[in-house]
Amino acid sequence: MVPEGWKRTPIKDACESIIDCVNKTAPVVDFETPFKMIRTTNVRNGKVNTNDVRYVTEDTYQQWVRRGKPQVGDIIFTREAPVGEVGVLEDADGVFLGQRTMMYRADLKRSDNYYLFYSLSSSFCQKQIEDFSNGGTVAHMRVPDCGEILINLPPLPEQKKIAQILSTWDKAITTTEQLLANSQQQKKALMQQLLTGKKRLLDENGVRFSGDWKSVKLGSVADMNSGGTPKSNVDDYYGGEIPWVSIADMTKHGKWIVSTEKYLTAQGLENSSARIYPKNSVLYAMYASIGECSIAKVPLSSSQAILGIKPKAPLNFEFLYFFLVSLKQKIKLQGQQGTQSNLNAGMVKNFVLHLPNLDEQQKIARVLSRADDEINTLQQKLEALKQEKKALMQQLLTGKRRVKVDEEAA
Repeated sequence: MVPEGWKRTPIKDACESIIDCVNKTAPVVDFETPFKMIRTTNVRNGKVNTNDVRYVTEDTYQQWVRRGKPQVGDIIFTREAPVGEVGVLEDADGVFLGQRTMMYRADLKRSDNYYLFYSLSSSFCQKQIEDFSNGGTVAHMRVPDCGEILINLPPLPEQKKIAQILSTWDKAITTTEQLLANSQQQKKALMQQLLTGKKRLLDENGVRFSGDWKSVKLGSVADMNSGGTPKSNVDDYYGGEIPWVSIADMTKHGKWIVSTEKYLTAQGLENSSARIYPKNSVLYAMYASIGECSIAKVPLSSSQAILGIKPKAPLNFEFLYFFLVSLKQKIKLQGQQGTQSNLNAGMVKNFVLHLPNLDEQQKIARVLSRADDEINTLQQKLEALKQEKKALMQQLLTGKRRVKVDEEAA
């Protein structure tokens, strides 16, 4: 059902034109030119990236735009790899469509291009896109079907008002994303300075920490053991009260682990190499997602993919956590390059860390924890904005919630 005055129509009826790409690979050059090819990878999260592109000669560009040159405001759509990504082109200078992309150009007498963009992004249209693209080995949408996607089309002034409202939410989301990226970058720089002693903090008396740091191997200041997995086909081993951490739990919960997806019984613990790690143990992923790191907020056990590290007196557990986090990219890069795809306890024991006194470690941990709190707050705000926008789209694009249109605009 659509509201009175609205109509449900194929998107082609709201467009001036629908233009497909040239369905062969354009010959690219290895130097920068004014002529840029938009690939499916350039269309993500409602945006068209015209910076990370491949370049061609002017002759190639002219051949590839013979069906129509992209214009600012055109809607770029991916028909494959993946299907259904959509974004509005904001920079059309020298741009042409690469394989598996196409564009919608709104008929401005009948439709607002941003309203069409939001419609294509909606769950109503995305479900149709999914249905159209099923059936093959690879999800793929035929060009004729791209024009048959049904949209709910209100009068033009109402379209513009809806698009304006949703674009305001997009601006808030973009601003929050930028704040989050800035906070993450600032924390990264702060970690590099604080964990190497390049920047020294003030103690509780307002005096800057001084004195040399000690270089120690992790194995000399912490005890560590890997976990184990009870046999999955023995029901008596699972469903107890002992939290059992998997890599998935670590990636889901992040820094602090309080609860887990699976729990062991005492019998499961006894009949496996799993063991109990005390509260404030640092959990470290040795394979699969190598370098992932968490802290046990309660006593718990883990799979054999995870190393439980119990710091001794001269080492603060949160300082150790941030030290291991700082190694994450280096450790992951080693795995990707094939130098060492997995870790083991012996390797982790040989990690060298630079250690200030315990008071300075605790102060560093508090400062970095505050940076984490700021990041978490922004992440929660961003997720809330996205969810609220999604709910609002559902209401506005179906007419369940109507907008007030100025009489002059109407």
